Amino acid sequence: MPAVTRKKTSTVRRANRQKGHETVYFRNKKIIFANQTVCGICGHPVDFSLKFPDPLSPTIDHIIPIAKGGHPSDIDNLQLAHWGCNRQKADSVIRASKTMHKQELSNRILPQSFDWKNYRGHTTR
Repeated sequence: MPAVTRKKTSTVRRANRQKGHETVYFRNKKIIFANQTVCGICGHPVDFSLKFPDPLSPTIDHIIPIAKGGHPSDIDNLQLAHWGCNRQKADSVIRASKTMHKQELSNRILPQSFDWKNYRGHTTR
């Protein structure tokens, strides 16, 4: 039987896979849920009475995705978002247009790119 060779893995780990971020993340999540009411992606209000898997339920979005080098628990990299908006955004980062005087990073997409109120799975309460 031939020997199985394993690919050498890198010793550098992504920040979210390093220990110690969970406690800070959950503390910052509580702060954001207590202080923010508008989705950072679409700009519409978030209804905290809705629960997952409703696309309008609240969740935390990483402004700069972890996969793109964003910090997993820094409160400056976290914002409130609808679950559906966050899912649709995935790991993308939107840069402001070149006509602006200073280059800004943002992920707010206005107007809303998908009308979740007409989504088949959404029930009004």
